[in-house]
Amino acid sequence: MKILIKGGRVIDPKTKTDKILDILVEDGKIAEIAENVNADSDKVIDASGKIVAPGLIDMHCHLRDPGYEYKEDIETGTRSAAKGGFTSVACMPNTNPVIDNAALAQFVINKAKAAGYADVYPIGSISKGLKGQELADIGELKYAGVVGVSDDGCPVSNSSLMRRGLEYASMFDTLVISHCEELDLLDDGVMNEGFTSTFLGLKGINAAVEEIQVARDVILSEKTNAPLHICHVSTTGSVEIVRQAKKKGIKVTCETCPHYFTLTEEACIGFDTNAKMNPPLRTEADIESIKQGLIDGTIDAIATDHAPHHIDEKNLEFAEAKNGIVGFETALGLGYTYLVKTGVLTLSEFIEKMTLTPATLLGIEKGTLEVGKTADIVVIDTENEYEVKVSEFESKSKNSPYDGFKLFGKADYTLLGGKIVVENGKIV
Repeated sequence: MKILIKGGRVIDPKTKTDKILDILVEDGKIAEIAENVNADSDKVIDASGKIVAPGLIDMHCHLRDPGYEYKEDIETGTRSAAKGGFTSVACMPNTNPVIDNAALAQFVINKAKAAGYADVYPIGSISKGLKGQELADIGELKYAGVVGVSDDGCPVSNSSLMRRGLEYASMFDTLVISHCEELDLLDDGVMNEGFTSTFLGLKGINAAVEEIQVARDVILSEKTNAPLHICHVSTTGSVEIVRQAKKKGIKVTCETCPHYFTLTEEACIGFDTNAKMNPPLRTEADIESIKQGLIDGTIDAIATDHAPHHIDEKNLEFAEAKNGIVGFETALGLGYTYLVKTGVLTLSEFIEKMTLTPATLLGIEKGTLEVGKTADIVVIDTENEYEVKVSEFESKSKNSPYDGFKLFGKADYTLLGGKIVVENGKIV
């Protein structure tokens, strides 16, 4: 199918493009980009007044498949991703069974191809069964198609194992993605430690729970000279540790999530379990540090940490409820509204942190609109304000604290390999 995207503001951070252009898509590839493309096409998309960007890339999500399909499965998860403008997602291995072998990695890849809404790149586990006792076969996982290894959801508490994981993964040019949490300091905490936790009578999680392990893993990265990526950075201290590590030339990168630059711990008031997550929502001061880290490049990427849970797992006492929120269908709007419209990031900088940078970190041939590349494209409406309606999410789960938020920035069209999967904001 030949598709002509007319008159959109094309943003491609890789080629430094920011210009009103036409894009011709043919045979799943980008065939031509120019000011006035005159070509026969099967469909014309009028992108006037809209942004045309590479399909978004989420380097950290949970699709719950296999094993927890009652929360989400690969088809519903990728439908949700596509509706949010994502064409590529990297899913974490804390499934049941754990993605710690080649067969399970291939299962995920093949099921995503059959669904056809977004490309899925599995992340394998660092340790077998996420038990933190024995390394998984990282080489086997790499050749099966994983784009990184992580024990996300379970920190690698054993420093010796983490060191060996970094050394082993670097041999296969595989990124180690670290969930940083010092469990000995967690002390059954359920939200950020501070005035609000005291007010609510809930056990708090000190910022040091995250920061101690960030520091440890940065040191191990330096000693092994192996690349390290820190998940879901949420505190001032973590941002500063990564900042200083980068100044020293240590091979460390990191990501944050939209909830860490849009919400504070006060979202938990009323015991709203949709605001319960790990790491927990922090303070205004932490939000400002996250924004500064995005500005100066300390924080490389924005990921969703899409974490669907069944309503029965959230409709509990706060301390008993599961951690996490769904994020695919709000990430673009939250980023555009809270970062671009407020002048924290330029549009190109924001797009880069959700396309080119995650593609580069994961080592995938995505995140650009260059001629000849796969036509993964999102057309974004930034002019019309819309209200978040959680009930209309494509995800099986609806655990989001953003219901009713008014945002700008919504995927109008999403093209995956030249195929329209979202049209006028709706799944095709």
